[in-house]
Amino acid sequence: MIIVTGATGQLGRRTVELLLQRVPADRVGVSVRDPRKAQDLADRGVRVRQGDFDDPDSLRHAFEGAEQLLLVSLDRTGEECVTGHRAAVDAAVQAGVGRILYTSQMGAAHDSRFQACRDHAATEDLLRATGLPWTALRNGFYASSALQFLRSARHSGDIALPADGPVAWTGHDDLAEATAAILLDEGRFQGPTPPLTGPEALDFEAIAEIAARATGRPFKRTVLGDDDFREQTLAHGAPAPIADLLLSIFAAARNGEFTAVDPTLAELIGRRPADFRTLLEHEWAE
Repeated sequence: MIIVTGATGQLGRRTVELLLQRVPADRVGVSVRDPRKAQDLADRGVRVRQGDFDDPDSLRHAFEGAEQLLLVSLDRTGEECVTGHRAAVDAAVQAGVGRILYTSQMGAAHDSRFQACRDHAATEDLLRATGLPWTALRNGFYASSALQFLRSARHSGDIALPADGPVAWTGHDDLAEATAAILLDEGRFQGPTPPLTGPEALDFEAIAEIAARATGRPFKRTVLGDDDFREQTLAHGAPAPIADLLLSIFAAARNGEFTAVDPTLAELIGRRPADFRTLLEHEWAE
């Protein structure tokens, strides 16, 4: 059985749907904090169990019988994140899981400027120490993050953000398809994968040009100082830790941590991954 955590989230849900197109429903299980949100999956024959990263006993029960476990990284940062991942990894070992796949990130490193990438590196260390077969999916930076940064610019035409660097923005649909392919081809990767990226690395100067071509309207790129960006983010109601986390994305991009473009994602899905213009046009058409 393949067990997927975070199966009501963007990546987890897409991956489950793709698995269900290719294997019987009784070979798929999900571990979710609120089983009510996965009732439609239960109705289709998927095993739904409650699994809470703050309740290790529930995780052991949710992971029971897993030949493979897809551990979708938590939407937390720092020690809180790593602690949750440690609980899941320990529960997987105790439940006798055969193989763990973990949604890491292309910039995972202990010295990353981006906290989330340091958390991914720490989690990969936990997986390495289990002695189990494991795979870290080094996912390209989610394009949805760039699209969130563009929300105000969509109407103002001014992309006012800190200085950045090229990022291999990558779509959730393509990453979910690759994740399903790796789950169904057991043993294809041991340890970290190559970067699973979109077809190009773009900074926000290039994105401004793409937005202008896509919409027929002018867009300009304004470089904000880091302090100004942080103050604006706080003024919009974000807590200080979130403002600092967002700012660290730009620091890491300036440091060249997300520039790699690799063919592995295209090979896994059998086509060219969606480029940023396609993702932007889809988002802005809604």
